[in-house]
Amino acid sequence: MTDRLSPGDTAPDFTLTNDAGDEVTLSDLRGRKVIVYFYPAAMTPGCTKQACDFSESLNSLKGAGYEVLGVSKDKPAKLAKFRERDQLTLTLLSDESLDVHKSFAAYGEKKLYGKTVEGVLRSTFVIDEDGKIELAQYNVKATGHVAKLRRDLGLASNG
Repeated sequence: MTDRLSPGDTAPDFTLTNDAGDEVTLSDLRGRKVIVYFYPAAMTPGCTKQACDFSESLNSLKGAGYEVLGVSKDKPAKLAKFRERDQLTLTLLSDESLDVHKSFAAYGEKKLYGKTVEGVLRSTFVIDEDGKIELAQYNVKATGHVAKLRRDLGLASNG
């Protein structure tokens, strides 16, 4: 398993397909700050809450210079349904192979109902304009995460 990323590390580059079938490459976003977050599955309660929170904060995050990319193992068609169902405005990316999850150490052993299982670790990374990790947060909670992230980044609340 890949070691966890830390501030100062270079973010692993990737190209993934979004919910519209277009390719998105992380290095193409150099010069902007990027929030990349990994979530287990589209259209589940926690992941929906988290995606809606990011969507509701998107204008203010973009205003502060951040792009937001949500990454899951879901196929692009499922991501398109997720976007439509919940009126999501952020970029949703498909990583069916889990290669990008693994390169960010966002996949591995976790506890689920007292058992150790392999799975997606809900994780968020803030990447600076030069492609370096500014913030790496593993095993985040779906509810309240965006508000906490905004505080960690020194951004005012959504008010």
